[in-house]
Amino acid sequence: MLVRYKKGKDGLDAVARVYSRAENNIDNTLVDRNAITVIRRLTEAGYESYLVGGAVRDMLLGRIPKDFDIATAASPRQVHKLFYNSRIIGRRFRIVHITFGKQIIEVSTFRSNKEHEGPTDNEFGTIEEDSSRRDFTINSLYYDPIKENLIDFNNALKDFSDRRIVSLIPLNKTFVEDPVRMVRAVKYSVTTGFKIPFQLSMAIRHYAPLIADVSTSRMTEEVNKILACGCSAQIFERLHHYKLLVYMLPAISVYASFPQMFESLKALDKQIQQSRQSGAKSVEKARMYLALVQCFITRNSELVNPMEIFNDILRQIKVLLSPITPPNYELESAAALYMASEGLKVPKGAIRHRNPETPPPRKRTNPRSKADTPENAPKKRRRTRKKPETAASEQNTTQES
Repeated sequence: MLVRYKKGKDGLDAVARVYSRAENNIDNTLVDRNAITVIRRLTEAGYESYLVGGAVRDMLLGRIPKDFDIATAASPRQVHKLFYNSRIIGRRFRIVHITFGKQIIEVSTFRSNKEHEGPTDNEFGTIEEDSSRRDFTINSLYYDPIKENLIDFNNALKDFSDRRIVSLIPLNKTFVEDPVRMVRAVKYSVTTGFKIPFQLSMAIRHYAPLIADVSTSRMTEEVNKILACGCSAQIFERLHHYKLLVYMLPAISVYASFPQMFESLKALDKQIQQSRQSGAKSVEKARMYLALVQCFITRNSELVNPMEIFNDILRQIKVLLSPITPPNYELESAAALYMASEGLKVPKGAIRHRNPETPPPRKRTNPRSKADTPENAPKKRRRTRKKPETAASEQNTTQES
């Protein structure tokens, strides 16, 4: 193990432990080639760059990461100049998305740990400052896939060894800054098998009501991630245990004591895990939403018309999932799947919208349609002029009469 030092007021201060390839046990073949390409180009341009967050956490657990996020000393504009296939996004904190086909590599600049005022957080800093801004120690490791070194600023490997979730930010501050961190702590505990220490557990219970203040878009994103992770049944059970589910999905929390919901989610988790192992197409979001609510949908026997039945089922799904706001297309598809599973005929035109990210294309009109072909085009009327002589003769005839 090597030690990373930084020059301080009284000399050199040890700030991080550096673990070589033989010590960190990370399989470098798990790193995506495009992520390595991005890091290499940034490094060659003189900007310190590393893999961070969930990708490093997953590789330490021997898993293939889904996403590869990069932290760098380069500013968003400097990153954007190096990659033509990139764009800067965000207002509160600007990051860069670099696209490789359908894959997106997210690149963020090291953040400063200084207190900031205003709606934005675009104060950039050093890697040491950035490491102190991470939510939990298990997400604060930095990995260099070129040199294959792992940098640990917060003794995070000790927490990996002890198999526990530890907050980097004081507990009286972290959940006030971002209540979603409580949901993530529970999710990480389930997906990693790490325990939540007593103090962290008590803080989650204390600050749970803050979840009600989270925007519907962010909460929708978190619910989507939970449903797609392959451990949704356990996560929702733990969220209910920590009194978080009642603020995330109030209607669902009412039925959380019913075993049918968790049986449905277990079936979804099994389907997702099998699709990953076989490399098959991922499970549609409509099926995920249906797995969460299908046990609580009731059939109105007074309705006979298929479209009325469909609209009633769609209304129930929206109420059960409130306040999250998935796209109408997904909810309509979930209602159609439910009707098909019950042997009901899905009315034609029930699913009115495609994915909102890809709106339905406009109908193109053939510039040379049948009406515009030369043989069908209306013939132009020829304009004729009266001859001068004829006009004169007509005038003479009028005078004689």
